[in-house]
Amino acid sequence: MSNIKIPVSVLNLAPIRAGEDAKQAIDNVVSLAQYVEALGYNRFWIAEHHNTPNLASSATVVLINQVLNHTESIQVGAGGIMLPNHAPLVVAEQFGTMETLFPNRLNLGLGRAPGTDMMTASALRRSQHDSVHTFPDDVASLLQYFGPENRQSYVRAYPGTDTNVPVYILGSSTDSAHLAARLGLPYVFASHFAPEQMREAIAIYRNLFTPSEYLEKPYVMVGLNVIAAETDEEAEFLASSMHMMFLSIIRNSRQPLQPPTHNIDAIWSPQERLMATSRTATGLFGSPESVKQQLKDFQKEYNADEIIAVSYIYDADKQKRSYKILKDITSS
Repeated sequence: MSNIKIPVSVLNLAPIRAGEDAKQAIDNVVSLAQYVEALGYNRFWIAEHHNTPNLASSATVVLINQVLNHTESIQVGAGGIMLPNHAPLVVAEQFGTMETLFPNRLNLGLGRAPGTDMMTASALRRSQHDSVHTFPDDVASLLQYFGPENRQSYVRAYPGTDTNVPVYILGSSTDSAHLAARLGLPYVFASHFAPEQMREAIAIYRNLFTPSEYLEKPYVMVGLNVIAAETDEEAEFLASSMHMMFLSIIRNSRQPLQPPTHNIDAIWSPQERLMATSRTATGLFGSPESVKQQLKDFQKEYNADEIIAVSYIYDADKQKRSYKILKDITSS
């Protein structure tokens, strides 16, 4: 079976592994970024989450800057900045500054969810109004702040103006597909935790896409959980850490990333198993041949322009090996 040529990228949430602390989690982020850069991965994105003790990605901009400082060529960005939590001007200044320091290496993915629970979201919000509803206007403000001098109003981002930081719209439902299509921006679907509306959202985006100064034709990135190993059995074993992570979300226990287990059925109930595995229904799991076939089937159905892989694997070396297998499968 021939390889499936498609750009691959990495999405990382700076998970804290059992027995480690936040500093080690951040060091692991940098180490992984350096490793996948050497493999030839396209991008390394970091997500924004708050009040989550098993993730160290709350100060996303700081982590992005750390990765930029310790890599040389890979595109680095936010997957994403949860815009309702931030004033667009501040985001423009932060990313404009990083773009000034690291030209042509920055990506800005934007989400409309808070990346946390509602009480924490309230503590983060810049106003007491529901800024989720201002998301389209906030995206438009950011595009203006990054645009040329002659399109600016009185309030400007310095640095920021004329940096043209590439903007991506993230979504886990059909709402953002409409916005990405209308603005003519690339669209990133979060199938790694919410695959239910993927087919409909991608179809909406492609059908309604309007060419823009940013993009001539639709560009679809899909987030997928990927756990590749030497055998299907090993991958299934390694995947138990990911399943326990989703189980901790369901139970709101928010544990660190756990070592894998051969006996996960003793940990979750049948209902919990169904809830946890429904979130990973479209992932790529198994040996190199299994992952290759799954990706081939996925592409036959969705024809994504790029895969952005999330790999919750407890052993950092096994995680790197998984990304190596994926890169081998997707290289010509």
